[in-house]
Amino acid sequence: KTAYEIGVRLVGSEMCIRDSFTVPMIYLWLNLGVLPFWLVLLFFPSSGVSKYMVRSIFPFMIFSFIYAYLLYYFFLTEFDFKNNFNLYLGLEQLSELFSETGFLIMFWCHFLAINLFCGAWIVSDSLKFSMSKFLVFFPLLITYFIGPIGLFIYWLIRIFFAKKLSLYD
Repeated sequence: KTAYEIGVRLVGSEMCIRDSFTVPMIYLWLNLGVLPFWLVLLFFPSSGVSKYMVRSIFPFMIFSFIYAYLLYYFFLTEFDFKNNFNLYLGLEQLSELFSETGFLIMFWCHFLAINLFCGAWIVSDSLKFSMSKFLVFFPLLITYFIGPIGLFIYWLIRIFFAKKLSLYD
């Protein structure tokens, strides 16, 4: 047995951790796991659950643990991390990277975390300006699917509540 197999065996079990936390399983749990956070942001933005469980560091700790596990998992499978820097060389190289499962799942984890962060910021900022949750619902929903556009729509709405046009806050 390799050091990897010995190191990740569960005590008293023949089942390996990596057998339970496969990339397809992590993908499924990432997609299902982020939904409760978004549902709280959409329907209960000013609740204590939103404040302490969604608009705090908590969800991002979870994403960080998953991301760290993925890095460890792919490190042990001799994933070529240096190849990831090719994404800056051109669109063709980026396309090649997305064909690799390791890069794709790490990107997806990154994407979900960033969009959730933007959604949490929108809710926090909208509460600061006492904006109606119904008014913020649409930009939040758009942020869930296509982050930057939802953020921009929120910014346009925010101008009227802040009573100023500001490019930074």
